[in-house]
Amino acid sequence: MKPEHLPTFTVEPWVIREPRLDLGAMGQTESVFALSNGHVGLRGNLDEGEPHALPGTYLNSFYEVRPLPYAEAGYGYPESGQTIVNVTNGKLLRLLVDDEPFDLRYGALSRHERVLDMRAGTLHREVEWESPAGRAVKVRSTRLVSLTQRAVAAISYEVEVVHAGDDDNGEGALLVLQSELVANEQLPGRDGGDPRLDTALDNVLEPEQSRAGDAGATLVHRTRQSGLRAGAAMEHEVSGPEGIEVSTDANEDLARTTIIAKVKPGETLRVVKYLSYGWSSRRSLPAVYDQVRAAIAAARYTGWDGLVREQREYLDDFWATADVEIDGDAELQQAVRLATFHVLQAGARAERRCIGAKGLTGDGYDGHTFWDTETFCLQALSFIAPDAAADALRWRRSILPQAFERAETLGLEGAAFPWRTIGGHECSGYWPAGTAAFHINADIADAVRRHVLATGDTQFELEVGLELLVATARLWRSLGHHDSSGNFRIDGVTGPDEYSAIADNNVYTNLMAQRNLRYAAEVAAKHPRSAARLGVDSEEIASWRDAASATLIPFDERLGVHPQSEGFTDHQRWNFEGTPAERYPLLLNFPYFDLYRKQVIKQADLVLAMQFFPDAFTEEQRRRNFAYYEGITVRDSSLSACTQSVIAARTGHLDLAYQYLAEAALVDLQDLAGNTDHGMHVASMAGTWTAVVLGFGGMRSEADGLSFAPALPASLSRVAFGLKWQGRRIRVQITPDEVEYQLLDGAPMRFRHHDEPVALGEEPVTVPLPTPTWVEPVEQPPGRAPRPRG
Repeated sequence: MKPEHLPTFTVEPWVIREPRLDLGAMGQTESVFALSNGHVGLRGNLDEGEPHALPGTYLNSFYEVRPLPYAEAGYGYPESGQTIVNVTNGKLLRLLVDDEPFDLRYGALSRHERVLDMRAGTLHREVEWESPAGRAVKVRSTRLVSLTQRAVAAISYEVEVVHAGDDDNGEGALLVLQSELVANEQLPGRDGGDPRLDTALDNVLEPEQSRAGDAGATLVHRTRQSGLRAGAAMEHEVSGPEGIEVSTDANEDLARTTIIAKVKPGETLRVVKYLSYGWSSRRSLPAVYDQVRAAIAAARYTGWDGLVREQREYLDDFWATADVEIDGDAELQQAVRLATFHVLQAGARAERRCIGAKGLTGDGYDGHTFWDTETFCLQALSFIAPDAAADALRWRRSILPQAFERAETLGLEGAAFPWRTIGGHECSGYWPAGTAAFHINADIADAVRRHVLATGDTQFELEVGLELLVATARLWRSLGHHDSSGNFRIDGVTGPDEYSAIADNNVYTNLMAQRNLRYAAEVAAKHPRSAARLGVDSEEIASWRDAASATLIPFDERLGVHPQSEGFTDHQRWNFEGTPAERYPLLLNFPYFDLYRKQVIKQADLVLAMQFFPDAFTEEQRRRNFAYYEGITVRDSSLSACTQSVIAARTGHLDLAYQYLAEAALVDLQDLAGNTDHGMHVASMAGTWTAVVLGFGGMRSEADGLSFAPALPASLSRVAFGLKWQGRRIRVQITPDEVEYQLLDGAPMRFRHHDEPVALGEEPVTVPLPTPTWVEPVEQPPGRAPRPRG
């Protein structure tokens, strides 16, 4: 964990405010202030571009291919990787005040404030600055990435002259504003040594077309290796004093609109900059050019005020369902809303593209998507933004050809989805944690099941889900085998915990595969004609059911706990007492060989299995398992705290659940992992919602409907959350003694509250909460307990 430091942001319910510029925290703030809609992502760089930590403008799934070198190659190793590309930067607005560049590192800065407004969906900035020559200006800018017009971003930029200098002759200050599109920006070097970071690629964009107009321009580029084509366009609306001059020029990698005006004290020069982005692997150069020109025409037609209004209306509708309210911890309230906002930004308009581990907020992990998407992000999105979840699963279906090819290479049937990818091909060169982590296939299948339960969309189940389910069921049937005792075993795999690898019968993996097989059999039997077109017959369905029924779930009778995988509890325990704080995370300080053969957990694995399969464990087993794995889990992954929060709440450790929730929610606002500068931890953000709803709300969604088992820690006086369920909107409000359920719209329904049936119609229903019972405290490894709240 990163040591505590002074917070960069004020604590407010609906905004993230940076009241003063902190150059040392720029990488973190650029990520936190990033704006995205799932298609276009703009890091929160300063308008003038410098100083910066990491410039970033991203298009979802726009990548370059790079080689994956091996000291010793092996059969089936991926030969190339994919890296997200920093595309043409349209955020730049460079200002000169009487020939002095507006640069915060020079002159006198008397005010600098940035505000991310999560209800408006905008980043606002106000600056008061005096140049070395004594010219004083106020700069106000507001930036948005449209959630309603997928290809569009826009910036409103105002410069007010406060003082034109002692030598002013009454004409005012000469302002020159250079608004730019810049391709192939120089990226900062990497310090090396951290596999979580990306591989920077320089000058990957080959220019294809540049055109300048009166007040705007368009650039089109193509990646050198992957052959993807991207276009970026800008247009401007300018207002202010008389005599403004506007001109534009463009070359291969740079387009610039220059705006010149004499501005007197008290007067303001205002520029609205419209941006549009698009890319394609198939469309021609003229088609991509026309695409971005059409998008920018639509943006200008809507106008700045229209874009702002549309953005607010979109978010008003979203927050009406998705808002999580927390009374008793203002810092946590702010963090949970930021988390929900970034999850929405990651997927809202991704539209059949992947949702990366960092969304479009940075270049960490090369921009790849992992199992995080289905297991964490879609678990939230299916209940608060189901269209985004459906599109993410449609993307998985679209890369089935690559998954079939990968399975064939591995000698398996069905589909083997990539552990990490952007475009569908496996990009992990480390096979023990990549290729062997087959659970990603069941994670995808389970996301289909969960989405269909949440939405009731049986057409989606047929058109998208069935093919995914059949492909993954076939993988499990060929990957596992029946042993001499009749057990169905899945050997030599890596579960969610990446400090254990190539293990036999990982409990999480086996339970997920079991559910995958059963659900595939159920859906195939429900749609026999469509299943038959995929070659599924009754004999294959029966084989899936047989394998599911015989799936081996190991249990250690001696300790009374489930081993994470077969034999795990016989391993030597890690020397936690002899591991100083500065040697975490362990993956950067110890060989994997040592980690793999010891009892030490990077992230929740068996505990995650208990979250997804509560009925597979007795109440006593849940308590004993949780206590056992708390003692060996070091949380070197941001994916762990949210899951530990859910199970802590479900086993009665409410204060501990509260602490883990805070860790998940604050991972980026407080840079707890020390790498927020390369992008937000989107899965942890989504896990924050899960920790509240599945943990304190005790929500479960099963084939027989919804159920809740709410409970609150003593520190919180109220928690409220909303969700969508099969065409309904539901609001749940929990206080220490009771819970109120409200049906905001949709048909009456029935659900269970602490195993008791409840009917919910037009009127809210209030029911009492059981008194929490005392539970034996659990212990974490020395120095690895979550930070106390308060």
